[in-house]
Amino acid sequence: MTFAACEKPKEKLDFFAPRLHLGSMKLILSTHNIRLTKAIEDHVVKQLEKLDHFDPRTIDARVTLELDHTRAAGKQLSCSIRLSVHGPDLFAEHVESDLYAAIDKVTKKIEQQIRKRHNKWKARKHKIAARSKQTRQEAEAE
Repeated sequence: MTFAACEKPKEKLDFFAPRLHLGSMKLILSTHNIRLTKAIEDHVVKQLEKLDHFDPRTIDARVTLELDHTRAAGKQLSCSIRLSVHGPDLFAEHVESDLYAAIDKVTKKIEQQIRKRHNKWKARKHKIAARSKQTRQEAEAE
C-alpha cells in the first residue's frame, strides 16, 4: 500500500507542542508554604536542564521548595531534589535564607553526586579493560 492510497488522518497531530518536562526527564515540583511564581519555576527548570546535560538517562526529578517558620530567620527556605536514576536515587537538600541560592546549592550538590557516580563507572570500565589487555598480552607471550 502506498502513502497516497492511505486515508488522511482525521485528527491533526501536533508534535511541536510545548515541553511539559525536560528532555527525557519528568519534573515533579511541589511547594510548602511558598507561592510558586513563574520566575522560581523557570529557575528550577534552568538548573535541572544543566543536570539533564550531565546525566540524560535520568527518569524524573522531584523538587520540593519549603518555607519553615520554626527555623531561625536566616535559614527558613529549603530546597530538596531527588533524582530517580537507574540504581540508587540521588538526593540533596540545602537550607538558605534566599530561595534562589538554595536551588543553586542543591543543584551543585546533585551535580557532584552525578560526577562521582560517572567517575566510578569509568574507573570500573578501565579496570576491566586493563585486565583483558593484560590477559591478552600474557596469552601472546606464551
